[in-house]
Amino acid sequence: MKAKTMNRMRRPLRIAGAMALALGVAGVLPAHAEEDGRRVIDKKCASCHLENGKLTRIPEIRKTPEGWDMTVVRMGVWHKVELTPDERRAVVKYLADRQGLAPSESAPFRFLTERRPNMQDAPPDEELAQMCGRCHSYGRVALQRRDENEWRKLMHTHLGQFPSAEYSALGRDRNWWEIARDKLPAKLAGLYPKNTDAWRDWSRAKHRPAAGRWVVAGERPGWGRYTGTMTAKAKGKDRYEVSYELRFGAGNTVRGQGDAVIYTGYEWRGSAQIGNEDTRSIFALSEDGSRIGGRWFLKGADEIGASFEAVRADKATKNALVSVNPQMLRAGETVELTLAGAGLDAKIDLGPGVEVVEWLDKSAEELKVRVKVASDAPQGVRKLSVGGRESERTLAVYRQIDSVRVEPAFGVARVGGGTNPPMTAQFDAVAFLDGADGKPGTDDDIRLGSVPATWSTEPFNERAKHDEDLKFAGHMEPHGQFLPSFAGPNPARRGLNNVGNLAVVATVADGGRSLNAKGQLVVTVQRWNPTPLR
Repeated sequence: MKAKTMNRMRRPLRIAGAMALALGVAGVLPAHAEEDGRRVIDKKCASCHLENGKLTRIPEIRKTPEGWDMTVVRMGVWHKVELTPDERRAVVKYLADRQGLAPSESAPFRFLTERRPNMQDAPPDEELAQMCGRCHSYGRVALQRRDENEWRKLMHTHLGQFPSAEYSALGRDRNWWEIARDKLPAKLAGLYPKNTDAWRDWSRAKHRPAAGRWVVAGERPGWGRYTGTMTAKAKGKDRYEVSYELRFGAGNTVRGQGDAVIYTGYEWRGSAQIGNEDTRSIFALSEDGSRIGGRWFLKGADEIGASFEAVRADKATKNALVSVNPQMLRAGETVELTLAGAGLDAKIDLGPGVEVVEWLDKSAEELKVRVKVASDAPQGVRKLSVGGRESERTLAVYRQIDSVRVEPAFGVARVGGGTNPPMTAQFDAVAFLDGADGKPGTDDDIRLGSVPATWSTEPFNERAKHDEDLKFAGHMEPHGQFLPSFAGPNPARRGLNNVGNLAVVATVADGGRSLNAKGQLVVTVQRWNPTPLR
């Protein structure tokens, strides 16, 4: 039963697969996408968008690659605009490059483009949360730019295409249409204007290609931290052939090959076969092109993935640290420590109370040392330096773990079946020190990092116990991944679906002590429209 669940979990969704057609399969992007994109727009879009010899509407909007892809798909659904896969990719590339978002504009909502699970976006006020965020994420609004007139036209589009919007919850208790028509356009134009200095500067700048060797690091919940390398080889303008070598631990090296496309000068969208897994990657290059950050995840199961950070490994890079492993050192112990990065000098400072007692390996991309942590070493998180350069990477020293938290504290999984597989939920156990107030679970707690845990589930409340949610909703794997049951009325459950409300329990061993933490997991119904920007 478990094997069948996992196989179905990884089967790509039809809609998600369709979206990947434009953004995830870089290898088939037309070689002359720039010219082709404009040609397709002139041929298939201008019939509706051309006035007095000039394009209308299209040039007045800026969006992410996903935003433009959703627009192109919507034109096909609403207005029967027929594009081949190559034409669709070319149009998205053309528009994202010329009418995208600057890095600083997309940064606050990158968790949405990177499809990070169990994240909640934060609208700037309650009015925008209720007017916009009750039907889709608010980030979908914030990841586009328009002037006041275009925002107003968007309000008209909403009412025309979704006339029930003003009669749904949080619409009937106010003059919804008057607010949308008369108040929100100016408000949104002030928050997300079409013309900004950030976009003007970015669109004029010369962007550094992604080709070359990169030292990478990240963490995959349930698997742990990894380091490795990525090599990107140019295949044409903004197109790359990519190879990966990721090391999750001794004897656990995973290799892969894939492709990537860069949109807007920094928006990396890639696909790769890493080990035996079909993956998608959504990264962002730093403004100077020296670093990459983001997330990769499984195709058809984007809730399962890993953080990703990379630093360019070329002669110009000096003492750029990307990973320290382990991140936690217990006072009084002697352990092996590995630092990964580019252009590393064999000169490190790990802060007071941590002494290098033996060098195990030295190279420009990896330093391995044996360190001794003094029994009286100061507790807490400290920055370290390599070659005299202070790094943003941190190292934690502790005597004992004060508390553990389950992350996410509130998770969502979805039952599935048929063409719509279950959506799993991955949990992690994270260790903390008490902060200055000496109390666990407060804002000043000091995060140490992820720790191994034994996982279990139990009913979240009396109702869940009465309904036997634990029996029907699914099961927890040893590495913290919850696999939900299949959808549909269950005759053994008095006709109920296999939904549930569970507590996720992590038990962590710390020396001779045992610490427990709980999170909440809601197992709910299927999602039938998994758009790239939800």
